[in-house]
Amino acid sequence: MLESLRQKKILITGASSGIGRNTAVLLSNYCSHLYLSARREVELQNTLSLMKKAHHQIITADLTQKSAIEKLIQTIENIDGWVHCTGKVLPVPIKFIQQKHYDDVFATNYLSALYTTSALLKHQKINPSSSIVFISSLSTLHTYFGGALYISSKSALEAFAKTLALELAPKKIRVNVLQPALVKTEIYESTVNAAVNEEEMKKHERQYPLGIGEPADIANMTAFLLSDAAKWLTGTFIKMDGGLTLGFQ
Repeated sequence: MLESLRQKKILITGASSGIGRNTAVLLSNYCSHLYLSARREVELQNTLSLMKKAHHQIITADLTQKSAIEKLIQTIENIDGWVHCTGKVLPVPIKFIQQKHYDDVFATNYLSALYTTSALLKHQKINPSSSIVFISSLSTLHTYFGGALYISSKSALEAFAKTLALELAPKKIRVNVLQPALVKTEIYESTVNAAVNEEEMKKHERQYPLGIGEPADIANMTAFLLSDAAKWLTGTFIKMDGGLTLGFQ
């Protein structure tokens, strides 16, 4: 299935940890050239050290800044795929939300995708028949207390992705969205530490028939969507929740 990824050039934003890092490591077994971008250069180097050696490249960039997006655009060649894993969780009850909270979360979770996409298209950096994968969240379907900012920003990302899929279909460029439930990443750890105690967390974990997700689970589905095996999929939202919502459809 993944043999079609050979010789493809893929951009992974948010590649310094979690889903982005696991996706990079998996794809390095197939792709000839990966561009890895994130804000933390040390962590990007750590990701690179785990990958199969080839002609890969790291680009330190904060995609909430337009100057960083321009740097990214100037650095990369034309790509055959893009995985946008950038994300931030900031649990804040609605009555305590301030402008700085909104600006922070929306810039990271939504505007980074919007402006990067716009720049890639303006500079014709995405080849025809490419594949774009956005990492969203199951929380757009099943809310939680304090999640207004995160859920709203990811919902905006999903609406954007659906429109993008329509606009890019004539070029056979596919756009799909993954909606993971809890996955054991840095975001998962920060959410657990901020929101629940150990006993409550264990209770929640028991609600997952297949257990809490691993970053590799999302990476595997991402690789499928990037490959030619998914060439008839676009505008699709794939819920990945380990059975959490069974019976709650």
